[in-house]
Amino acid sequence: MTAKCPICRKPAVAEYRPFCSRRCADVDLQKWLTGSYAVPAVESDEGAQDDDFDE
Repeated sequence: MTAKCPICRKPAVAEYRPFCSRRCADVDLQKWLTGSYAVPAVESDEGAQDDDFDE
């Protein structure tokens, strides 16, 4: 089974892995640079953090 490009789903090319072309690699880079991709974060209560340091 061949890996597929995460942008267009065509077979990946070794030179641009994991993408199929320079264009798809650039599309992915643009998504990172503009904030389209984001790592989810869990917001915590600030009070809970303060309790950890009450020693």
